[in-house]
Amino acid sequence: MTIITRENPTDVVARPVRPIRRRPASSRPAGSPLHYQRTGVLMSRASHRPKRITPLTTVLLSLVAAGITMWLGLVAQLGASAVPAEEMPSRLAVVQVQAGESLQQLAQRVAPDAPVGAVVDQIKELNELHTAAVDAGQTLIAPVG
Repeated sequence: MTIITRENPTDVVARPVRPIRRRPASSRPAGSPLHYQRTGVLMSRASHRPKRITPLTTVLLSLVAAGITMWLGLVAQLGASAVPAEEMPSRLAVVQVQAGESLQQLAQRVAPDAPVGAVVDQIKELNELHTAAVDAGQTLIAPVG
């Protein structure tokens, strides 16, 4: 097929026209989903079946878990011995700070026979206090006796 055009009023030029290629009509029924030939996503060709866990694998995994548990227990045991046993009080109590009470007065109240400075230091260490300031109603761990 050719098209005749005029570039100048006196010239006639014939140019070939490429035929329009149309896709064939779809053969899918009107309610069915579209079928995609290729999505561009690469998929593995490996088998997607889950591998069975053998009894040997179960035993080995449980032994590894037991070893890790024992190791963590040993590390915790060694880390807990930071405070010597002779410095730890034999009995502890949970006490509540009264209104207007200082840490020194609390130490005298819970351990009247012990030196006040040592008891105050133990209370600060047991409760991880950085200062001697306490609030009324605050709950603390203190050595008794």
